[in-house]
Amino acid sequence: MLVAERYEKIVQLVDEKGSIRVSELSEIFGVTEETVRRDLDNLEKEGRLRRSHGGAVSVKDKQSEIPYFEREIKNVDEKQKIAQEAVHHIQENDRIILDASSTAWYMAKALPDIPLTVLTNSIKVAMELSHKAKIEVISTGGSLSKKSLSYIGPLAERSLDLYHVDKTFVSCQGVHIERGISESNELQARLKQKMIELADQVILLADYSKFGVQSFTQVTDWTHIDTLITDARTKQEDLQALEELRVQTQRLKGSSEDSSVSS
Repeated sequence: MLVAERYEKIVQLVDEKGSIRVSELSEIFGVTEETVRRDLDNLEKEGRLRRSHGGAVSVKDKQSEIPYFEREIKNVDEKQKIAQEAVHHIQENDRIILDASSTAWYMAKALPDIPLTVLTNSIKVAMELSHKAKIEVISTGGSLSKKSLSYIGPLAERSLDLYHVDKTFVSCQGVHIERGISESNELQARLKQKMIELADQVILLADYSKFGVQSFTQVTDWTHIDTLITDARTKQEDLQALEELRVQTQRLKGSSEDSSVSS
């Protein structure tokens, strides 16, 4: 591969993932890490990416939120399995928060009709749970985000101040070992920060594609995440790094019936 071709591919990978590590690029292209660092320095000088500690970050505008219907059909199998496993963390009479992620909607579909209180900013989640008589659903209200089919903004944030919950289930666009979890939209990030603050236990739902990505706005660092549920394609080295940060990790095996837990 010519140097120019490698440059183009590096920029494409960084823009797709939001951020990427030197070691990962070295493995992908079969070149030394020193060569990768030199490539990244040159690309930064051209304004095509930004160097970060251990890698590079995209300079592409990440503020735009991905429409819900695009997220809903991406990595469906992984999200469904993660959602089904997350349901096992719920007990009768729990008070829980489900965010506006597509994985939370899969959770709502998988939830049995048992006594629960569910607080959500998601129209899709609220509609799904409306058919389950024993589940009380509380919507945040607020400004409607048409892309995510959810409520956001100051009114949604203030409505959360009224509540305390046992468990918050959130997903995100980016999972980064050093920088925590992140979102492309600042208003979504602020609302998720509130959701995390309200809970006794915070459970992050993230498939393999989220790892190594740094989106526009940080949601929180790892000190506020208790448990991660992810799929079999997530790298073991990432899970080990999170365990060192005292995050309990649950990595699903190939089938939805089997799972392995380490802490």
